[in-house]
Order: sequence, then structure tokens, then C-alpha cells
Amino acid sequence: MPAVARALTHLVNMLEQYRQALLYLEMGLPGDAARLLAPIVTAEPANAEARLQLALAYYASAQLNRAQAELRVLVERDPTDHYSHHLLGRTLERLNRPTEALPHLRLAAAMAQVPEYGTAVDRVSSHLGRARP
Repeated sequence: MPAVARALTHLVNMLEQYRQALLYLEMGLPGDAARLLAPIVTAEPANAEARLQLALAYYASAQLNRAQAELRVLVERDPTDHYSHHLLGRTLERLNRPTEALPHLRLAAAMAQVPEYGTAVDRVSSHLGRARP
């Protein structure tokens, strides 16, 4: 098989795995989704959408340290990604690290007027005994 055909076959297989992973997420099987998404992110590390889906799968399957690692990559690469900041803050909150969570939650709330973002800021601020600015 020529190199071009092998490369094309590999890309088609990755696309099928990605689609299957999204179906697993929709079906509430985040662990299965993560197993399919991890090699895709390894093969395509600049693919922010695949990395976000992997982070969501890790978050939903309570693999919080792994979710945190993927989300830190996303916010480092795109500091304006409010959703990744929010999810990183929620992940840190679930890891019982509210002091680290609050700046990410506040950033997300400042960047986008999403009610859930403000609620998260209020919850973590309250936990820390701080008022929301």
C-alpha cells in the first residue's frame, strides 16, 4: 500500500474513532470515550476540539487530574477560551482546590455572560468566604 493511501486510511480511522467517542459521550460512557480520544489527541496534539472532548470525557468519568492537565493545555494555548477556563475551574473545584479554581471561574464569567459561570463563581467565593466582585 502506498504511503499516501496508508496516511488516508489512518485519518479515516481516526475520524471514525472520534465520531464513536462523541457517541459514547452522548450515551453517558465517558470512560469509553476517553479511551478512544486519548490516542487521537496524542496523534493530533494541536487539535483543540479533540482535546476539549477528551477533557470533558475525563471530567465526566471523574478522572479529574487528567481533565485538569488537558484543560491547562487548552487555556495556555488560547487564554480567551472562556469555556475551558470554566471547566478548569470546575475541575479544580471538584479536586477541592477552590483557591486555584476561583481565578479561572472569574475569568470565564468576565469573558462570557453565562449564568452557570456566575453561579460557579458565587459558589466557590462563598466556600472561600469571599464576596463576588
